[in-house]
Amino acid sequence: MRINADFSRRVVVRFDDSDWVPSPMPGVERKMLDRIGAEVARATSIVRYAPGSTFSAHTHDGGEEYLVLDGTFCDEHGAFPVGSYVRNPPTSRHTPSAPDGATILVKLHHFDPADRTEVHVDTAARDAPRLPLFSDSREDVAIERWAPGAEVSIDAPGGMEVFVLEGGFAEAGDTLRRWDWLRLPPGTATKAKAGADGARVWVKSGHLVHVPADA
Repeated sequence: MRINADFSRRVVVRFDDSDWVPSPMPGVERKMLDRIGAEVARATSIVRYAPGSTFSAHTHDGGEEYLVLDGTFCDEHGAFPVGSYVRNPPTSRHTPSAPDGATILVKLHHFDPADRTEVHVDTAARDAPRLPLFSDSREDVAIERWAPGAEVSIDAPGGMEVFVLEGGFAEAGDTLRRWDWLRLPPGTATKAKAGADGARVWVKSGHLVHVPADA
């Protein structure tokens, strides 16, 4: 399966215009933002767990990174409420569940195979114009708050993803709102303008130059 698999192209996926796709587990659905592979895939998705749903135990050979958008996401390592940002590195294993339901933004199989760094940040408990979540030689991940009407210069030599958590912004003629996703290819230089209510966005940059050539 290949969805938005050309990382040299700019992509916009609007939450309201994309469909939920059932996963192999009852009660777990996905909106696929990009994907290379079948059930085990390099992928970016919004995943919705119905109350009481679970996913079978599995190992993340390529790592997993997620941000809880709604509800509480659980596994044997804890209960992660809205705003929790978690990085489970390659070789990590867990059994996800959502007793009361949950929605997460998740990325799979994009880690350096040697990465063993675990991260857990409660972003709901911290408010700042820029909240760093993770940074290494390959990528930078943060949550940014853009003031109403602010013009934001974007320089993305290594590519960038921007996911709207609150508010919205305009870029290159497109307007993005809550839970919309923008992917900019390596070498992009552009400007975004926050809407009247400002914008709170999850931003990941630098990582798209590390996509394998045969992906």
